[in-house]
Amino acid sequence: MKYPNLFEPVSIAGVTLPNRFAMAAMGPMGLGDAEGGFTQRGIDYYVERAKGGTGLIITGVTHAANNIETHEYPSTPSATINPPHFIRTAREMTERVHAYGSSIFLQISAGFGRVYAEFPEGEAPVSASAIQNRWFDVDCRPLTVEEICDITRQCGRAARIAKDAGFDGVQIHAVHEGYLLDQFAISLFNERGDEYGGSLENRLRFAREVCEEIKAQCGDDFPVTLRFSPKSFIKGLRDGALPGEEFEELGRDVAEGVEAARLLASYGYDALDVDVGCYDAWWWNHPPMYLEKGMYRPFAKMVKDAVDVPVICAGRMDDPAMASAAVAEGVCDLVGLGRPLLADPAYVNKLRQDDVAAIRPCLSCHEGCLGRMIRYKSISCAVNPECARERYAALTPALKPQRVLVAGGGPAGMEAARVAALRGHDVVLCEAKGRLGGNLVPGGAPAFKEDDHALIAWYEEQLRRAGVEVRLNAPVTAEMAAEGGFDHVIVATGARPKGFPLSDAPLLAAEDVLMGVADPGHYVVVIGGGLVGCELALHLAQTGHAVTIVEALGDVLELNGPLCPANFEMLRKLLPFHGVRVLTESQAVGYADGCVVAETPEEEVRVPADSMIECVGYRSDDTLYDQLRFARPLVHKIGDARSVANIMSAIWDAYELASSL
Repeated sequence: MKYPNLFEPVSIAGVTLPNRFAMAAMGPMGLGDAEGGFTQRGIDYYVERAKGGTGLIITGVTHAANNIETHEYPSTPSATINPPHFIRTAREMTERVHAYGSSIFLQISAGFGRVYAEFPEGEAPVSASAIQNRWFDVDCRPLTVEEICDITRQCGRAARIAKDAGFDGVQIHAVHEGYLLDQFAISLFNERGDEYGGSLENRLRFAREVCEEIKAQCGDDFPVTLRFSPKSFIKGLRDGALPGEEFEELGRDVAEGVEAARLLASYGYDALDVDVGCYDAWWWNHPPMYLEKGMYRPFAKMVKDAVDVPVICAGRMDDPAMASAAVAEGVCDLVGLGRPLLADPAYVNKLRQDDVAAIRPCLSCHEGCLGRMIRYKSISCAVNPECARERYAALTPALKPQRVLVAGGGPAGMEAARVAALRGHDVVLCEAKGRLGGNLVPGGAPAFKEDDHALIAWYEEQLRRAGVEVRLNAPVTAEMAAEGGFDHVIVATGARPKGFPLSDAPLLAAEDVLMGVADPGHYVVVIGGGLVGCELALHLAQTGHAVTIVEALGDVLELNGPLCPANFEMLRKLLPFHGVRVLTESQAVGYADGCVVAETPEEEVRVPADSMIECVGYRSDDTLYDQLRFARPLVHKIGDARSVANIMSAIWDAYELASSL
C-alpha cells in the first residue's frame, strides 16, 4: 500500500474510524422528502460512499429550527419536522452505513441568517443584528434572546433524535462561511449590546450554548463536531478577497480565528472541520478550479497547533500524496473529501488497492453539484451521472449484446463507449484526430484546468479495461457507419467554433492558441467574454500576455449557463486582478495599424493587438448525423452534436443513451 498512514484508525470522542477519510458535508438538496425524512435517493447516496470505503460520512445540512427561519420543503431532511418519520428513514441509512464499517454524523444547522436566499415574501431574514442580506437589498431582523434560546434547544432536540436514529455523532453548522452562528461570531455582523455581542467570548456564546445543550441531551460521549472557518477573506459586504491579494480583513482574521478555535475546543467541541472564507468570498468555501489544491492546509495547521481535538481539512484534497503528507506533517487528522466523492464514491477503496488510475477525477466545475443545487434543488455530479441516482441509474447487463459504433472521442463519445461496453456491447470508438478528448484537450491546457486532462486519462484507462476498440485518426464516413454491420451508431462529433467576420484582422482560433499551434504575440484581444474567452484571457494573462476582452453584452459571463456564483464571481474578479482589460457593451469593428478598433458605449477605442482570438461560441457539428438519418443502423445524436452546452450535458446525454441500448 502506497499511503498506509491514510488507512490508520483515528478516534473522535471515542468513535473510532477505520481510516483518515471523511465525506465533507455538502448540501443534501433533493435528498429529503416533504416530512423531513431521507428519500431513498438520499439513503442510497450516503450508503454508496460508505460502501466505497469512506471512514466517516458527514451528511449535508439539516435544519434544527423551522419556526423562526422558514425553510423550503421538500428538499432537505430535518429531524424536528416529524421525528418518527425521520428516525424511520434515517435508521435504514445508518444501519446500512455501519455494515460497511463506516461511521456517520448528522450535520445540524442553527440557521442561515443573512445568507438565506429563499425566505418567504414579506418575511425578513434573521441575523445577529440588522445587517444587509447577502443576496438582496433588504436588512435582517436581529434575533431576540428568546429566539436564540429556542434555536439552541431545538439543536439539542435534533441531536437527540439523530442519536435515536443511529447517528454516531453530529456536526454543527456552523462557525464557518458566514452562516447564522458565524454571524454572531464575527464582529462585522454582530452589533449586539447584550450577552451575545461585544467580546469574542460573548460572540461565541451562541455556539457554546448549542454544544452544551447537545451534551446535556445526548451525553458527553456523543461526539459534537463543528464546521469552522478561521479566516473570512472579507474586504466588504458582498466583496471578497482573492489569493495573494493585499487587503484589510473585515471579517475574522487568523489571530482571532486561532483564539476562537481554542475557545470552541474548550467549550466541548470534539473536532473542528476547517476551511476558510465567507459568503462574501464564496469561492474560498466552494473552491473552483481557479484555487490551488489543498488551499486550506496552512489554516488547518494553525488550528491543529492550537487545539487538542482532531482537525479535518478538505479543499480539493483529492491528491493522495498531498493528503498523506498533510496527515504525516500534523496539518490535520482527517482528510475531507466532498466533490471527489461525488465523482467517485469508491475513491477510498480504490486508493487502498493502489488503483489510483481507476479514480474518476473531480473537475471542480460545480456544474452538477452546487450549480445544480442552486437551480434545480438537486445534488449530483457532472462527471458521474449515477450520483444521487444510484438505485435508479444503475447499469444493468444488456439482454442482447449488439455492435455499436461511436463517432467522436470527446467526453460524450468516450462516456457512451464506456457505458455501452460495460453493459456487454461490442463497441468501436472512432476519433478523427490523433488523441481522445475532443475539446477537453485544448480546454485543459491552462494550469488551472489540469483535471480536464486527468479526466481524459481516466477515460482512456476505462476504455482499455472495458475492451473498447479505439481507432484514432479515423473519421467516420457515412459508408462506414451504414455498411459496417453495426446495430447502433452514436454520433458524438461535438461542436465547432463560430467564426468572427472581420476582414484583414490577425484572427486566431482559441484552440490553436491553447495548443501552442499559433503564437498570439504579446498584445492579445479576445473577442467574446463567455467562459471560454474569460478562461483563455486569464490563462494568457497569467503567462505574461497583455490581454483585452471585447464583449457585446453588459458583463462577461453574463450568459454563464450552469456556472454557480463561486465560479463566475471569482473568475470575474481574477480578470482585472491579473491585468485583463474588459470592454463591455462593445463591438470590434475593424483592425488598423496594429490595433483593434472597438466601439464602446462612450467612444471608439483602439486596442493594441498582435492577434485577435475568436471566442464567440460554438455550433453543433451534426453533418454525419444528417447523412445517416435514414441508414439501416439506429442512429443517435448526443452531446454538443445534439445541442451545444457543457461537459455535464455531454456526459449525461451519453450515459442516458448508452445505459438503455
